[in-house]
Amino acid sequence: MVVLQLRFLLVPLLTSIMGAAQYVMQDAALMNYIDRRFLSLEQRLEKCNQDILDYVEEFRDFSKMVLSRLAGLNNYKAEVKNEVENLLTRIERAQRDIDYFGSVTDSNTCIEVHEDLVKQQLFEEAEEKKKLKLMLNASCDHMLAGIKSLKIVKKTGDKHGSWMKDPGKKHAKIYLLNGSVNNVIFEFANIMTFMESNHTLKARRVTLPFPWEGTGHIIYQGFLFYHRYGSLNEIIKFNIQKRTITDQMLLPGAGRIPAYQLSPSTKIDLAIDEQGLWAIYAEPETGGNIVITKINHITMAVEHTWDTSCNSKDAEAAFIACNTLYVVYNFPSGGTSRIQCVYDVLDAVNTYEIPVLHFPKRQGSHSTIHYNPKEKQLFAWGDGSQIIYKLHTKQKV
Repeated sequence: MVVLQLRFLLVPLLTSIMGAAQYVMQDAALMNYIDRRFLSLEQRLEKCNQDILDYVEEFRDFSKMVLSRLAGLNNYKAEVKNEVENLLTRIERAQRDIDYFGSVTDSNTCIEVHEDLVKQQLFEEAEEKKKLKLMLNASCDHMLAGIKSLKIVKKTGDKHGSWMKDPGKKHAKIYLLNGSVNNVIFEFANIMTFMESNHTLKARRVTLPFPWEGTGHIIYQGFLFYHRYGSLNEIIKFNIQKRTITDQMLLPGAGRIPAYQLSPSTKIDLAIDEQGLWAIYAEPETGGNIVITKINHITMAVEHTWDTSCNSKDAEAAFIACNTLYVVYNFPSGGTSRIQCVYDVLDAVNTYEIPVLHFPKRQGSHSTIHYNPKEKQLFAWGDGSQIIYKLHTKQKV
């Protein structure tokens, strides 16, 4: 009887223990599941945080790039505005040139010539000569009679280059432009500073926005006038002190062939004389003969153009003095340079009676020769040497 009672007591107890164990196992499984889910959520949150950090860093880099691009765009906007303004100016000049060429074409139409028209033409030509004499100051009456002496000031730089003073200024500064393609000007306080051995340390460097082409540049009244590299016939007027481009122009007909056969890098040679700024170049239509154009250095407008009888074959350089073009010739292999073609725009010089003028005491070639009207001297660059030639002049016949 007692055993039976114990059985009845043990069965519910065992049943309750087994039920409790089952609940414990279920709770453990539930806790394990919850732990795994929390671990998964933590991993996802960690990845999310890392992605956010990556996105923030990427956004910062992108913001920096955008801000730098915006700054560049602002600069580019200013450059484009300047280019557009320059382009409009050049379009206006081109339109004037087109109108001029149109009038010339119309005037060359083949018509029956009447005696009154011939008289009118002769009268207009006489009036044109009067205007030219007035424009070019006919009181400039001296001409080159000989080259007295030379002085080799220094030997520095490449085979090709140019050096000069500014005849339109009172200062004694010397400017050196090395090479046939470059964009750096060296400015020296005076010729003594230039002659020192370590001259570049004492020079003021001026960097141009666009490089030059050839060696035909010139400095006048504080401005550098030069042929822009890569362009056919664009001449730039650059303010040396302010380091800014002041004006530009296109020179009609120029830039297609070298101005001088022996200096092929120079397509446009700019020159200064007592009357101001000139351009010297050659044209295929003239058989390679040299053409000279008077340019107003203030407005950068063409004032007049002359076709000369001087050929560019075997020519190495040229210069203009007192309205007269002097072309320097040499041999392709180098030798004694000589002036054997002269052209006076006012017909004040009998070019057929001028003897050949030889450059003294030197064998070689010149890459540039510039006349300084203030000092009545030639500043030349010959095979890397900077040379000054003193001149002997006489009255024009």
